[in-house]
Amino acid sequence: MRKIISFNDKWKFTKDSDPAKARWEEVSLPHTWNHMDGMDGRGDYYRGQCWYFKEFDTPGLCDGEKVCLEILALSLCGRVLINGKEAGSHQGGYSSFVVDITPYLRPEGSNELYICADNREHSNIYPQMADFTFYGGLYRGINLMILPKTHFEVFFHGAQGLAITCEPGLASPEVPDSMIHLNSWINDPSEDYTVRYEIKDQAGRTAAEVWRPSLSPKADILLPEAHLWQGVEDPYLYSCTASLVYRNETVDQVQSRFGIRSFHVDPEKGFFLNGKPMMLRGVSRHQDRLWQGNALTREDHYEDAALIREIGANTVRLAHYQHSRDFYDACDEYGFVVWAEIPYISSQSDDPAAHENCRLQMEDLIYQNYNHPCICFWGISNEITIAGEKPGLVENHQDLNALVKSIDPTRLTTIAHVSMLPLDSALHGITDLESYNHYFGWYGGTYSDNEAWLDRFHEMHPQICLGLSEYGAEGIITYQPDEPRCRDYSEAYQALYHEHMAKILMERPYLWSTHVWNMFDFGCAARNEGGTAGRNNKGLVTIDRKIKKEAFYLYKAYWSSQPFVYLCGRRYALRAQDATCIKVYSNCSYVSLYVNGRPFSSLYGQKVFIFENVPLSHGFTFITAKARSKAAWVQDSITLERTDKKPEIYTLPQEEDDLDGAVNWFEQVETVASDAPTEFSDKHFSIFDKIKDILENEDAFQILSGSMYAMTGMKLKKSMLGMMRDKTLSELSSMMTGMGGSGKKVPENAMEIINAELGKIQKN
Repeated sequence: MRKIISFNDKWKFTKDSDPAKARWEEVSLPHTWNHMDGMDGRGDYYRGQCWYFKEFDTPGLCDGEKVCLEILALSLCGRVLINGKEAGSHQGGYSSFVVDITPYLRPEGSNELYICADNREHSNIYPQMADFTFYGGLYRGINLMILPKTHFEVFFHGAQGLAITCEPGLASPEVPDSMIHLNSWINDPSEDYTVRYEIKDQAGRTAAEVWRPSLSPKADILLPEAHLWQGVEDPYLYSCTASLVYRNETVDQVQSRFGIRSFHVDPEKGFFLNGKPMMLRGVSRHQDRLWQGNALTREDHYEDAALIREIGANTVRLAHYQHSRDFYDACDEYGFVVWAEIPYISSQSDDPAAHENCRLQMEDLIYQNYNHPCICFWGISNEITIAGEKPGLVENHQDLNALVKSIDPTRLTTIAHVSMLPLDSALHGITDLESYNHYFGWYGGTYSDNEAWLDRFHEMHPQICLGLSEYGAEGIITYQPDEPRCRDYSEAYQALYHEHMAKILMERPYLWSTHVWNMFDFGCAARNEGGTAGRNNKGLVTIDRKIKKEAFYLYKAYWSSQPFVYLCGRRYALRAQDATCIKVYSNCSYVSLYVNGRPFSSLYGQKVFIFENVPLSHGFTFITAKARSKAAWVQDSITLERTDKKPEIYTLPQEEDDLDGAVNWFEQVETVASDAPTEFSDKHFSIFDKIKDILENEDAFQILSGSMYAMTGMKLKKSMLGMMRDKTLSELSSMMTGMGGSGKKVPENAMEIINAELGKIQKN
């Protein structure tokens, strides 16, 4: 029988490029070297080639047994060396792979294992650029595997060697019987070996069994009265154990859970699971935590899943790469419908070899996670045109979509478009489903622009199944304004934004899915916004998972069936007012407010309850909200203090207060004739300079910022523009002219005008 041994202890690590001269430190896996600098706000986190080292004795082996390393993730690429010889390598920082180290082991005694992990930028490996930290390291750990001579395959894309397919046509309430198609892949099969498949129900009882010769292991099982996997309503799981039997001995065994479900999407009515309509409303998730980076434990992953379940979400978009198998397991158990994707994001590489890396990462994602019932959608790319459209972009997407369908025709493909993608883009219609990332009401426009845009798109393209793959606003709990407004980074504005979004999205059943950006704050070394550097603060929960922001409870009111009541404004604890407004979120229909233990008022309503002119006593005022559910009373309490002056910490610093935007930049500069020649000088800036160079000169940056705001309606800080650091302004021109969200008229020769202004600025 195979043995799987945790191989995570007693490692040594160094950032030195030459391991022979290295200064080593002791570490345990999972490990990343960017757990601090990847989110400390300095923006210069270490991206390099680092080494891990471990000594271990050659295990005692029976005849023909193999010793393998199962590396659960190696970011972003790396090599494995045993006793000075390279045993394997991998390109792609988010999938697992297996390396056979048997030929390189010493017959007895100690072996030297070196693993090189490399998170530098490589033109042939995705992601190329994105709004999150590319942590380096062995951040999911390693298993040592000892395999018998004949065993279930582990080397093909690191997959399990067992595939379970439930025939969708039979998985319905009207026809409860389900056909289960089983297949396994065996290394070195022969007539002496037999495969036994045993299916057990969730209680551990055997539901079906079939035996097949190892040379022809495919099998079909008709499972009578199948219990369906009905998402969060009833996430029922079966298990299948595949055993490899040599005469009277079981020599190898693999096991996988699975769920029986069918699904489809209608462009007018949205998502259906097992024939039942299911409005997919949920969140996106990144995999890092405060001062841990992406080196998470199984317990960390399950805590994240529990928080998502608490909010009442029924779907999760796993951005923007393959996540840990632990989290996919948790999604199976909780019943979340999952969108899984690869890091083909933001910018297509000019290196032709990068597309092969896309294909490799897609194959890894599908083969390694094929049996998870939670996954219903394979994501092809995310905001891939943010840095402009590249030659071959459409063809690459068509190829990826065909690749997915050739591997897994049972699931649907999808894509997340950047907000400014034209409505007539050639990228439409490639995948089964489509979604847009929109931030109207945060980066530009107002939040009421969202429903106007969605309805317009749906009217123009009624045949396209449309979703909203990202939407959100920053929320930093320090800031507590009396009149929340866009770009004040306050928790209160974030909540107001989501109050609007939650309502209008529930009113549009044609949206096949919507995903809040993001469930958790996450690390982004390039960001510096709202006085909080090194992270994206759009999460509904803080990056350390300690504080649920007010918007968390707003969605809980919409999505959760567990009765609750929540008093907003608790972090606005000191108030210089005689009376104040109190807001309550609840999924109950009747809420009563008490002030200092005495009844104040009661309201009927839905989700959001506003109590005006609540009196504040001198000193402390104790406020309680109560609501009646069918089962029992639920309540929540906060304490407020009346003060003479509002604390300064509650207000966004003045230098961050860019709320009023800017005038139309083109009206403030000299016009350039449309037929005037475009001039360039090596000594002056131009539209052919890279963004990173423009950002280093304040005058050039002001031109970039002002013109981008005028053309797109988006006022982006240096930290956000830094994502596009290696692109030229000319390369971004299609993105800037394509969005047109400012409401201002943009001259046809806009780039010539910008170039003329940049040409006035001399380089250092």
